[in-house]
Amino acid sequence: MSDLGQHVYVFGRFRLDAGRRLLFAGDEVVGLTPKAFDTLLALVEGRGRVLSKEELMHRVWPEQFVEENNLAQNIYAVRRALDDGAGGVKYVETVPKRGYRFVAEVKELGTPPADKSVGVGAGPARPSAAAGLGRPVLFVPKTHYVESTGDVNVAYQVVGDGPLDLVFVMGWVSHLEYSWREPSFARFLMRLASFSRLILFDKRGTGLSDRVPVSELPTLEQRMTDVQAVMDAVGSGRAALLGVSEGGPMCSLFAATHPGRTVALTMVGTYARRVWSDDYPWAPTVEEREGFLEEIRRDWGKPVGVRERAPSAAGDPQFREWWAAYLRMGASPAAALALTQMNAEIDVRGVLPSIRVPTLVIHRTGDECLKVEEGRYVASRIPGARFVELPGRDHLPFVGDQDAILDEVEEFLVGARSEDSIDRVLTTVLFVLYDESAGPEATSRRGELAGLLQRHTRRELARRRGRELQTSEARLFATFDGPARAIRCALSLVDAASRLGLPARAGLHTGECDVLGEKVGGATVRLGEAIAACAPPGEVLLSSTVRDLVAGSGIEFQPRGARPFADPPGEWQLFAATSRQPG
Repeated sequence: MSDLGQHVYVFGRFRLDAGRRLLFAGDEVVGLTPKAFDTLLALVEGRGRVLSKEELMHRVWPEQFVEENNLAQNIYAVRRALDDGAGGVKYVETVPKRGYRFVAEVKELGTPPADKSVGVGAGPARPSAAAGLGRPVLFVPKTHYVESTGDVNVAYQVVGDGPLDLVFVMGWVSHLEYSWREPSFARFLMRLASFSRLILFDKRGTGLSDRVPVSELPTLEQRMTDVQAVMDAVGSGRAALLGVSEGGPMCSLFAATHPGRTVALTMVGTYARRVWSDDYPWAPTVEEREGFLEEIRRDWGKPVGVRERAPSAAGDPQFREWWAAYLRMGASPAAALALTQMNAEIDVRGVLPSIRVPTLVIHRTGDECLKVEEGRYVASRIPGARFVELPGRDHLPFVGDQDAILDEVEEFLVGARSEDSIDRVLTTVLFVLYDESAGPEATSRRGELAGLLQRHTRRELARRRGRELQTSEARLFATFDGPARAIRCALSLVDAASRLGLPARAGLHTGECDVLGEKVGGATVRLGEAIAACAPPGEVLLSSTVRDLVAGSGIEFQPRGARPFADPPGEWQLFAATSRQPG
């Protein structure tokens, strides 16, 4: 673009800041893709005269050959952003067989203050990713709150008004408002908002959401519940999910558990588990994880982990200062340590094959925080998933060549379609079997005791969001969208039955279920019932899949060894739930 690209132009209710590459309507930022922004800037700079299609295409795509339809799409995006023609106000005029002309009166304000923050629609990234902490914040969306389970207030923001709802889930810790202080991060988010209604939130215990005791930091299940609460608050029935790093496992679980609310799933720089094993050799060893935990204990408040997460920006003093402050404001030292330990216990390998929505996994080849093999593994386990490998060493997607990532995300999400009829979902099944050989007192009062137990059962199911599918004096079959709630419900029911003199045992498994109207069936159901059948009286027995999904829940387990099952055939490691935290 010309040297005028450092100027600010005012027309109608809009302000076009060429230096920051931002379009404002009043105090609100209007989302535009980079090429649509270049198209608008060219029209404004050439205001009053007809710009031919050839001239515009040369300005917007220098030294590139593109189809004329690309320009038409950008003109449409510009007109839509300006609400062209509304109230009789016209900005862009089509001159048949010649081109386009910007017809609104334009006032040029001159060169803006020396804040070179990069905004939406920016071209190549500036050499420094600096975000001076004392510089004014260019744009921060309004922060709202919604009350989620446990009377916890979750902070969220909504940016953009695109036709697609997109929930962005940042990894590790976050801070909604401080993320906008780093220009590269702000640019990344605004590009997402240019084609979606972008929904951002801080998970409980971090950022602007309610602080909670370290022992009550959010499990994957609670994070899913918080996402549902935020979606409900903004009136989003279905949304695409974009999970970065540790946000990927939660998004995977959400997509598998709630396919009816998930349009598509995208994960960037993600993983399936965070501790080394023979069948997952890319994760850090226990010793390497302990080394990182020690760094958190020793250096929280400094730019912890910046070398692995943003090597291309790690030498920039201002980026390091922003990153250190972002972490400090995102979580306390104890919360950061607890979250890191909790994340190390998560294992979603068993969940991935149950995902049935369109899925894209992106990973940079030289990612120094999470190896590219981890992204390949995740994509290979999800039916029909697309894997895109891009060059680069940075783990944070807004550092380095963010446009390569954003181009893939936009193309995938704008074109993604998921089936409206979902008949397979990830579910935790619970079977409680009641011992019919009760003592004499229980036998004489069996009807009365059964009534008491049934009322307790229904209260617990309502409290834990369980769905009752079959109830009799001999057994209960229920399903849950969260494994920790299912375990706590099972513990409560087995304990209540024991106190009433009606010994019971329970079995749980998490897996893909066939949903046929009001009926739920399939191998997961059969295995859950088989696990319950082999549980000793008074015990809640569950598969390793269930245990792997409840890290941080406060539930403790005792190993019960491996056991073969005939239907479905295979051997499963079993565990007994031995204690619980109230909740």
